[in-house]
This record gives sequence, C-alpha cells and structure tokens, in this order.
Amino acid sequence: MEGEVGNFIVVWIVVFTCLLYCYTIGKFIPKGTTRLLALSIVTCLFLWFPLKLTTMHLGGLTSFFIAWLANFKLLLFAYGKGPLSSDPPIPLSRFVPMACLPIKIASTYSRSESPIQETKITAKKGYLVKLSLFGMLLKVYDYNQYIHPKVMMSLYCFHIYFMLEIVLDMVAYVARTVVQMEFEPPFDEPYLATSLQDFWGKRWNRMVTSILHPTIYDPVRSISLRFVSRKWASLVAIFTTFLVSGVMHEFIFYNIGRLKPSGEVTCFFLLHGVLVSIEVCIKRMGLLHLPTIVSRPLTLGCVLITCFWLFFPPFLRFKPEVRGCQETVAFLEFVTTGRLISPCNASCPYLSS
Repeated sequence: MEGEVGNFIVVWIVVFTCLLYCYTIGKFIPKGTTRLLALSIVTCLFLWFPLKLTTMHLGGLTSFFIAWLANFKLLLFAYGKGPLSSDPPIPLSRFVPMACLPIKIASTYSRSESPIQETKITAKKGYLVKLSLFGMLLKVYDYNQYIHPKVMMSLYCFHIYFMLEIVLDMVAYVARTVVQMEFEPPFDEPYLATSLQDFWGKRWNRMVTSILHPTIYDPVRSISLRFVSRKWASLVAIFTTFLVSGVMHEFIFYNIGRLKPSGEVTCFFLLHGVLVSIEVCIKRMGLLHLPTIVSRPLTLGCVLITCFWLFFPPFLRFKPEVRGCQETVAFLEFVTTGRLISPCNASCPYLSS
C-alpha cells in the first residue's frame, strides 16, 4: 500500500505539471492542429499514468478522471472549444480542476423558479438519504449467502450508482471550495428515466454526456451529413458515441482488474446505441407513446437486464467486492493507526462467509 500511495502522489504531481504545460501552450500556440500536436504528448501520458496504479479505487478513478475526461477536454481545448476554453482565458486555478475532475459549471439560470439555496438544501437531503441507503446496502452483504445471485446483481447496480454519486459529489464539493463556483450534479435521479435516451442523455453520469457530445457526437454527425441525410447522420453519431464510450469503459475495466478485455462491455454500449437509435426513430415517427408509469419500469428493467448479460460478468471477474472491501479496510487502518498495509493483507469481514 505504501508503494501504491507513493505512486499515486507522484502520478498526480506529474498530472498537475502537465496541465500547467497545457495551460501555457494555450497562451502561446493558437487553436488548431499545431496546438493539438503540442498537447499530444500529454494525452499519451494520461493514458499511461493509470497503468502505474494497481488498486481498484485509485487506479479506477485516475483512469476515469485523466485518461478519459481530461484527455477529451484537452482535445476540445486544442481547437478552442469545451470547458477549458473561454475569452478571456480562465485562470490557472480553475483550469486545473476543470481539466482533471468530473465537474461542469452550472448554468446561470435555473430550470425552476425555486431559489438556489432551496435547491441546495434539497440536494443535501437527497445525498444523506443515498448515503444511508449505501450503508444499509453494505450491511446486506453480510447475508449474501442467503441472497439469490440475480438479486445480488441488482444490488450491485445500486451499489455502483450510490458509490459513483457519493464519490463524484465529494469531488465536486472540494472543487467548489477551491474555485468558488457552482457545479451541476453528476446524476439526475436515473431511476426515474422514462426512456433510454432520457437515461443516457440527461440523467446518468451527465459529465460524460457533456464531453462525449462535442468530442464524438457533433463531429461524427457533421461528417456524416456529407454522405447521408440528417436523420441517418444523427443515428450514425449516436452509435459511434456509444462505441467510444464502450471502448473507454473497457480501458477503465482493464486498469481496475488487469484482465484481458473480453469485449462484453463494448457490446453492452453498442447494444444500447442500437436501442437508443431505434427509440429515436420510433419517437420521430410518433408510433408509440407510453405513460410514465409504464415507461419508467421498462427503462430500468432494460438497463438491469442488459447489465446482467454483458456489463456485470466482466466486472465481477476481478472480484470488485473483495478488492474494494480489502482496500477500504487498508485505508481505515491507515486513518486510525497511521500504518500502511497492503490491501492483499487486509482482513475483510465479508470474506468470512
């Protein structure tokens, strides 16, 4: 664990140094291909850095933060687009967290007429509820030998959602304190989605959506318009966006588990790309309109079933519940006693069963 913590610190020191270089490049090299070439060495390093980390939490989060989001933001920055580009340029104190953290500045207007303070209070209450549910979920794992495997997979879905929202909210809180700005919440109650388009486009991991749209969807759609009609161009762009998302998830899974990619995660996102495309076509033709009471369970059921089929099998092969528990025990040991131990040597209470 000591070596892992040391590697983590070194990796992020170099990440901050690279972002300082990128910020300087933006001041002296005009947007375009030349700036892209100047930034390419950083994007290569950001793909390589996560390979230096072997723990699930540190390696997985670093992969997501820099290998995916930061690289895509730098790609937009090379052409004067995205959250890192503005006129006048944003200060370095905002450039660095905006580049390497999964945050997006909130719109200056609110979708509702409620005061911002009231919205914050509501969000805090929801956060406390989800944190409590996450703690209860961890306790349920004490009885996993009595729970059907399919039910356990359903619990993993909520585990991933709660864990991601808690971690990303904590990151956003730290960034909000540093840059003194409000950020959009990373999730918008995905369990209330009324369609797959609503789930992926507006509710689930909104930071990823906001980055994939300008980096993949818009360019692919623009290029496709030269060869096909507007209707087909958007479908090609949707499918390509899900393909890229699948490849990036495969990369993150590899960094977490260090197992040979099976392609199942990519197939999961390709399948949803096809399903979203079909959904878009049906909506355009006005063939079907389901009431909310029907569309919500259908949407959630579709996500769960396809997760059971293609997403969870490769995820569970590297035993995330065991490794995650061991890493948590090792972290708590460090917090309480100041002693660094290897997660492999940590005794997880959930392994006794």
